Amino acid sequence: MWCLTPIANTFSFSSIICKCKASNDTHNHALDAGYIRRAALIADKSAGFTSPHPNFGCVIATPSGDVAGEGYLYAQGTSPAEVQAVTSAGERCRGATAYLNMEPGDCDGDNTAVSALLQGGVKRVVIGMRHPLQHFRGNAVRALRSQGLQVDLLGEDLTSKIIEDAQKECLLVNAPLICRASSRVPFSVLKYAMTLDGKIAASTGHAWWISCKQSRNLVFELRARSDAIIVGGNTVRRDNPRLTARHGGGHMPIRIVMSQSLDLPEEANLWDMSEVSTIVVTQRGARRSLQKLLASKGVEVVEFDILNPRDVMEYFYDRGYLSVFWECGGTLAASAISSGVIHKVYAFVAPKIIGGKNAPSPVGDLGMVEMSQAINLIDVCYQQVGPDMLVSGFLQPLPDTAPTIPSPEETFIADPSVSPYESSIIFFYKTWDPHGALSNFSPHPIQMPDENGENVTWLSVEHYYQAHKFVGVDDATAKDCLEKIKSVKSPEEAARIGRSIQRQRPDLIRPDWDNMKIDVMYSALKCKFSTYPHLSSMLLSTAGSVLVEASPHDLFWGGGREGEGLNYLGRLLMKLRSEFLEESSSSSNESPSLAV
Repeated sequence: MWCLTPIANTFSFSSIICKCKASNDTHNHALDAGYIRRAALIADKSAGFTSPHPNFGCVIATPSGDVAGEGYLYAQGTSPAEVQAVTSAGERCRGATAYLNMEPGDCDGDNTAVSALLQGGVKRVVIGMRHPLQHFRGNAVRALRSQGLQVDLLGEDLTSKIIEDAQKECLLVNAPLICRASSRVPFSVLKYAMTLDGKIAASTGHAWWISCKQSRNLVFELRARSDAIIVGGNTVRRDNPRLTARHGGGHMPIRIVMSQSLDLPEEANLWDMSEVSTIVVTQRGARRSLQKLLASKGVEVVEFDILNPRDVMEYFYDRGYLSVFWECGGTLAASAISSGVIHKVYAFVAPKIIGGKNAPSPVGDLGMVEMSQAINLIDVCYQQVGPDMLVSGFLQPLPDTAPTIPSPEETFIADPSVSPYESSIIFFYKTWDPHGALSNFSPHPIQMPDENGENVTWLSVEHYYQAHKFVGVDDATAKDCLEKIKSVKSPEEAARIGRSIQRQRPDLIRPDWDNMKIDVMYSALKCKFSTYPHLSSMLLSTAGSVLVEASPHDLFWGGGREGEGLNYLGRLLMKLRSEFLEESSSSSNESPSLAV
């Protein structure tokens, strides 16, 4: 049995290491498995904090079996796990073995992770699983082997229970990325709390509280691991939830309300956008008056010709979401299960009996008439939480650790109605994008003036851009926001702070921001691409192609879902590319010709 949360409780790392140290086998497979599970454990620390990005962990072990250093990727735009582990290990890194839960994926153009292992003097690398994305898979393995390092893929030469368990841990910690890559929908978890007789509320609809406080706190933690929480209209009308992760740490997931008729109240906690955004998905044409009211409150409304869970999840796949947490009633839960979009279930069972023929159950009618049709959970896990019992398991098996994602050309051969990837257009967006370094979230610090005109180091272009919303504003809160953005670890957090304050306190934003923001972004981009030769080379290599920032929801900097966005980030990069090309051409013309 294996569980996604908490990974730390699924094995005793110290006991494995103690047993394995007694072995004379230098490359003891049980020892390898133990360290790989350790890498997966520390990789899990970042789950949900700054999503979306893969979860990477690295453990450096000396030949004697001692941990010399370890680290994990906190977010896109922060120091890679391998860099942190090598730095932590110092000289003890030389001749050591590096254990990685997943093969590194270079989207930043500089092979930072591989370079760190090489420069640190690592002799051997053990990888828990190959990278699940086709354009990254095998690249790091080949690069390391080409430099003479021994690279072993766990389980490729020997299979055992302990190795299989370690591989499963690697699979679990990146289950959202793997499922997203293979199924083309976000990894979806259905959660509900029910009484011992299978009721989620009394016949009156009252449901506060079925589960205990410990269970509710665990739900906050689970929410914080997700990109979004989705509920139906009944939940909004009956419970008026807030759907925050306030007790679980991590980030605040986007809230999604799925309502076909849009029969929703005009006043609800979910319409309060001060802490986190809400998106309402509905059928086209539903209650235009309410749509206008919600829009005036800042709630985004998305219409579908026919509203169903599959289309909604495919839409949020296009928006870059990795994981969605479903906390809906029985009707929507049954529809989501029938649509095949639910991957895992968390069921909190409270030792209470409420009875009632009309009391609702957690899953509505699935059309099954015989027990032989029942859906059996896979890899079931049981965990006591206070007086409650948490039963969790998968509705469908996780895909192969290295799913083959067809290239656009292969897709076109199989289905000519699908247009092949156009080489004249280069899209860039998230960490799984091969052109991720073009993003202003990439991990490339820049030296730029601060509000006092003094050159300081900004951790990313996004840090610089978000902080400059508050430059020159004579207000203590604005200055505090600026300093907070300057110091946060990741560009996601910088963006979250800047956007949140701009939404909550527009009076704190510098009055000339709308006129200045393009210039601020361009100056930061120019500094970044002028500072790093490999980045300017990547930019110049795109000559002749249109660059599109593929964010489907940022209609100013991005290209939009259907090309309706202004794509200003792509425009600025193409402008910068033209400048670099002109400079390169001028310098070539000025160079003296060689005598023949």
